[in-house]
Amino acid sequence: MDQKSLSRQIITYAALALLLIFALFPLYWMFNTSFKPQSEIYNMVPTFWPEQFTWSAYVKLVAEKNFLANVKNSLVVSLIVALFSILFSVLAAYAISKLKFRGKRIISSGILYAYLMPRAVLFIPLYMLVSSIGLNDSIYGLILIYPTITIPYATWMLISYFKSIPDEIEEAAMIDGCSRIRTLTSIIFPLSAPGIAATFIFAFTLCWSEYLYALVVVSKSADKTITLGLADMIVGDVFAWGPLMGGSIIASIPVVIMYLFTSKYMVSGMTVGGVK
Repeated sequence: MDQKSLSRQIITYAALALLLIFALFPLYWMFNTSFKPQSEIYNMVPTFWPEQFTWSAYVKLVAEKNFLANVKNSLVVSLIVALFSILFSVLAAYAISKLKFRGKRIISSGILYAYLMPRAVLFIPLYMLVSSIGLNDSIYGLILIYPTITIPYATWMLISYFKSIPDEIEEAAMIDGCSRIRTLTSIIFPLSAPGIAATFIFAFTLCWSEYLYALVVVSKSADKTITLGLADMIVGDVFAWGPLMGGSIIASIPVVIMYLFTSKYMVSGMTVGGVK
């Protein structure tokens, strides 16, 4: 039995290692390509490590493409929108999941329909709105319209999470004299930290990777986001693979860092045994 158990473990870990290699290989190839000269990238026989190591792709990103400005614009937009979306969505999700009021089911269904609405249907009226108030061709226009993507998503996700928190915990706090606001800030928020952290990351990622609205609203190079900066490196049929791969590596760093710092909060089951 011990040999069978050991064999199963070896097979399991070998399969997981293969799947991990399969999942991480595109990232490795991006990293590898970003340090190759253009001539080596187009070789008929691919090389798995640069024969001629060069930083020219990253120099071009910083010196010629002004890519760091695109990164800054995306960071500003994504952080502001994600924070605002979480603030609004937490209150809305708590009210829908825990309070009783007329029209609750209609509002909940409306949030779901807003989340499922295709972006291609909305970008024309949203562009007209942004243009009418003079915020087109700037990141402020993106800050205004991105919540239409993130708030329905974040609210719908948090409704399900708040419903999983036992009502008995809230009732016990109110019996001890806590008001509704005190219960929300001292009990519900700490218990829902994993769900809020996960929703914040996903809201940030939605804004960070969004392309259609940014393409429609922003045309001034100084206010372009990271997705537009990467798209500008494709001119006709010519692909600047080195800068493209280097820019993609840079674009993935903030999201990876955010996942690393919030991973300890993304653990379910924090309320297990709370009632007892």
